[in-house]
Amino acid sequence: MQLRKLAFTALAGVVLAAAGLSGAAAAQGATVVPTSEFYFDEEPRTTRPVVAVEGSGDPLAQKLLKEIQRNPRARAETAQLAHMAMAGGRPQVGHELYGRAIAQLDTNNALYRPVLWNYGWDLYRLGDYDAALAQWMTLLQSRRVDADWMPPTFALVLWQLDRKVEAVQWYAAAVRTRPDRWNGADQYPVLLPDWSVDDRAILAEVQQAWQADPPDWG
Repeated sequence: MQLRKLAFTALAGVVLAAAGLSGAAAAQGATVVPTSEFYFDEEPRTTRPVVAVEGSGDPLAQKLLKEIQRNPRARAETAQLAHMAMAGGRPQVGHELYGRAIAQLDTNNALYRPVLWNYGWDLYRLGDYDAALAQWMTLLQSRRVDADWMPPTFALVLWQLDRKVEAVQWYAAAVRTRPDRWNGADQYPVLLPDWSVDDRAILAEVQQAWQADPPDWG
């Protein structure tokens, strides 16, 4: 049975939660610049896939759906299936599933940040840069965190949105924090192993713009 049919069968009658979609419009009009000089905090619990059940393909989708049917509050399983749907060319199913998962999470839940972080990347990979930015802005604003993933990620998505001044400011924050890592683009494959070659090339454009005219801080 195809993933789309499985997901719609399991989630018949579920209304798409507003979380993550309404924020996209707000992200378009908000200036997004670093609020801290340095971004040293590591967030390994945020920057990880949400994996509740091991496996792949339709057998994994069926396992996840059984768990969701057994427990409607199976938030990790719902988020994992959402990612599968987005990656499998079923974005509307993915939106519905992510909306359902996020609606059941508050900011103190251990799943809150990784779910939003992953949703942002899934949206980014679909080319929905505004919506991706909205997810990451929510993380930026949810509590005081100066995470090391933020400068390169915000630099990337803002450059894609042609918000180049903001992108360069974020890249400058990366260089201030770790000049030995971000002064050039030669370490990108090691620093950003999960990024595509194209995305690393785009970040290299930001690096070149920063190098040509590095902004002052403060």
